[in-house]
Amino acid sequence: FIEEQDVPEALEWDDLDAPSRHVVAVDAGGRCIATARLTPDDHIGRMAVAAAWRGHGVGRAVLEYTISLARSRGAAEVVLAAQLTAGPFYERMGFVAYGGVFDDAGIPHRMMRRRLDGTA
Repeated sequence: FIEEQDVPEALEWDDLDAPSRHVVAVDAGGRCIATARLTPDDHIGRMAVAAAWRGHGVGRAVLEYTISLARSRGAAEVVLAAQLTAGPFYERMGFVAYGGVFDDAGIPHRMMRRRLDGTA
């Protein structure tokens, strides 16, 4: 976010970092290629995949694992603020958009949710 999308570094750190679960995917050389964060209230955020790894299933794997962490602690749903350009990816992963478009760090977003208990 900081480098590729020019998001100020101060916006990437908050009080939820310490109590959250962080998922990191690495390549064979140990370099980070994807990340996600699951907050204590079941919000998924900080989802990012290195440009060279997009379209190779890494994002899907990281998101599925992050969802499994929420499900394992009994969450009924997970929510996230999706960049509009990533909306179709999240829709394919079972997320549904709700609410209006809003700005976050100069990038248009929309809230999305996915039920985990089998209801619509």
